[in-house]
Amino acid sequence: MLEIPSAQTQEENTVAENIEKLGQTNPVIEESNIYSLTIVGQIEGHIVLPPQNKTTKYEHIIPQLVAAEQNDRIEGVLIILNTVGGDVEAGLAIAEMIASLSKPTVTLVLGGGHSIGVPIAVASDFSLIAETATMTIHPIRLNGLVIGVPQSFEYLEKMQERVTRFITMHSRITEQALKELMLTTGELARDIGSTVVGRDAVRYGLIDDIGGLGIAMAKLRELIQQRHTMAQPLIQ
Repeated sequence: MLEIPSAQTQEENTVAENIEKLGQTNPVIEESNIYSLTIVGQIEGHIVLPPQNKTTKYEHIIPQLVAAEQNDRIEGVLIILNTVGGDVEAGLAIAEMIASLSKPTVTLVLGGGHSIGVPIAVASDFSLIAETATMTIHPIRLNGLVIGVPQSFEYLEKMQERVTRFITMHSRITEQALKELMLTTGELARDIGSTVVGRDAVRYGLIDDIGGLGIAMAKLRELIQQRHTMAQPLIQ
């Protein structure tokens, strides 16, 4: 006799699938008006990374952001970061998506928001970083065989301009300060660049404030309330 799976079994299968594919479970409060998105490990772009790498696939993140934008019950998005960076174009695509959301957004850097994780961290309406979290800022690099050296350098320069422009547009850091951090020598073992810790990131104007999950949630609720206030019609 064929058994029809119950609604509870189907829900458990969905949760298991979300854990396996996206590393996410259903929220504790299903009626929550805040959507939480995690970006961890290495950001995977057009090239599939080895299976032993902890990755965040941009083709998973972008549909989630689209769904959050379309869902009327979701009034704010919290993005939690602990990433080593990864594919530049995929990271910029995610950052642009976050910046273009019409709903209030808050990013929280826990552990690390390195390399292309920096534009994602600053893309929100308000950014926070944990006291012990770090952010590595360095120029864009190419891995593998380089064909046509002048053209490759020109491509890298244009890509670097895109990243620099995005960071300075969405944070309080100046272009000069950002480039100085990028081109620092002697700090990173095998590269040029800088690693900034929590309060230094705030001091440079890269991140808005120091904080953890509680402060991030409180700030997001504050932004949501501000949006409601602005949307209310003026009483004649």
